[in-house]
Amino acid sequence: MQHTIQHLYKTHGDDGLLYAWFLSMHTRVDIILCCQKSENELMLVVNSIYDTLRQLERIANYYDPSSELSQVNQRASTAPVMISQSLYRMISLCTEYHKKTLGCFDVTIHSDNYNQDTIHSIHLYPEAQSVFFQQAGTTINLSGFLKGYALDKIREILKVHIIANALINMGNSSILALGNHPVGSGWKINDILLHNECLTTSGNDSPNRRHTVSPQNGKLVEGVKQIAVVTANGSIGEILSTALFAADSEQTKTLMGIYAQCRVYIYPLC
Repeated sequence: MQHTIQHLYKTHGDDGLLYAWFLSMHTRVDIILCCQKSENELMLVVNSIYDTLRQLERIANYYDPSSELSQVNQRASTAPVMISQSLYRMISLCTEYHKKTLGCFDVTIHSDNYNQDTIHSIHLYPEAQSVFFQQAGTTINLSGFLKGYALDKIREILKVHIIANALINMGNSSILALGNHPVGSGWKINDILLHNECLTTSGNDSPNRRHTVSPQNGKLVEGVKQIAVVTANGSIGEILSTALFAADSEQTKTLMGIYAQCRVYIYPLC
């Protein structure tokens, strides 16, 4: 067992109930698992989740100079760089959804001399599994996407281990809820009831805490509000919550129509 993982275990009827928590991806990760498995069996699942998140950080942490993504950002403007299958999938999905979000989701927003065409300088070569940046100074930042992608990887782990009732909470901003709470139907997060769904959020919780850059003007998005999106897929939810927070009123209206199958909550904060 990893020493950085804390946990509590008890029985609940015929099920084992395990609560575990640890730090990863610059936030606290809280895990509740409920099924007919022993403490040791459930801790193996938690360790698998922990290892998966650590691996995703090694691949796609924009702020870690030793990550695979950082190496790509340093080298891909001079020549094509062969990358892992995981990173290729992430970049491919993000460039695909740049178009599907009217340009409101843009992983090149932190590039030098950024403009709305910067993302088009990314060229992916599936045969060689490589990437090339045609524009010097281009960088990819997956921070507005990675936690949602992590939720999808965690869902795969839980499926393999046949765990149908679980809650994964990454910093209260990226949440996966499977099955039911031990004493209720679904999982209630604030006033939102989740059942086999993901909840992802983006926003500013104070006038001074601004971190989302608008692809329209390259400036930090102003205003104290929060966007919450409920989807079946964590990656898409993370992308959509980020896009909606950066969108103007007309773009928001259009995106809400395109993604009408998702539940969207907009909270002005006081």
